[in-house]
Amino acid sequence: MKTRDRILECALSLFNQEGEPNVSTLEIANELGISPGNLYYHFHGKEPLVLGLFERFQSELTPLLDPPANAQLAAEDYWLFLHLIVERLAHYRFLFQDLSNLAGRLPKLARGIRNLLNALKRTLASLLARLKAEGQVVSETQALGQLVEQITMTLLFSLDYQRILGREGEVRVVVYQIMMLVAPHLTPGSRHAAQELALHYLED
Repeated sequence: MKTRDRILECALSLFNQEGEPNVSTLEIANELGISPGNLYYHFHGKEPLVLGLFERFQSELTPLLDPPANAQLAAEDYWLFLHLIVERLAHYRFLFQDLSNLAGRLPKLARGIRNLLNALKRTLASLLARLKAEGQVVSETQALGQLVEQITMTLLFSLDYQRILGREGEVRVVVYQIMMLVAPHLTPGSRHAAQELALHYLED
C-alpha cells in the first residue's frame, strides 16, 4: 500500500475512534511510524487529510446513488441498497459526529456534503417513485417527500445518536429504523413483508 493510502487509512481509524478534533497529524505520524515531515509531504495539515477522506467516501458512495434507470429491482434490493449506504456512512462516521462544526471549518467539505445529500435525496425519491409505480406504496407525493427527509436525517444521525446513548453504532439498527419509517407508506401486503424482514434484520 502506498504511503499516501496508509496515511488515509490510519487517519480514518483514529478519527473514527477518537473524533477528528482530538487527533493531531503528529499522532497520525507516530501511529504509522513515519516522520511528521513525511506525512506533511503527502498532506499539508489536517484539512487536506479530511478532504482526502471525504473524496474517498464520495467516490465509494456515488455509484450507489446512480443506479441504472432500467434496473429491475426485487423488494429485497431496496433494503440492500439502504444497507450498503449505511455501511459507507459507518465506515466514515467521523464526518457525521460533529458535522456542523466540521463543515463550518471546511467550506469545501460543506459544499461537497450538500451536493452528496442532494444526490442521496434524489435517489431516495426515485426509488420510492419506483415502488409507487409498482403498486407497493400508497402515500402521495407530498408525504413521500417528507419521508425522504426523515430517511436522510436518520441516515446521517442515527449512528451518532446510538453513540450518545452509550451504544456501539450498528448498521442493522439504522436499517431497521428506516424500514420502520417506510413501512406505514406501503400497501398492506408489502408493509407486512417489510415489518417481518425488519424484525429478522434486528435479530441478526
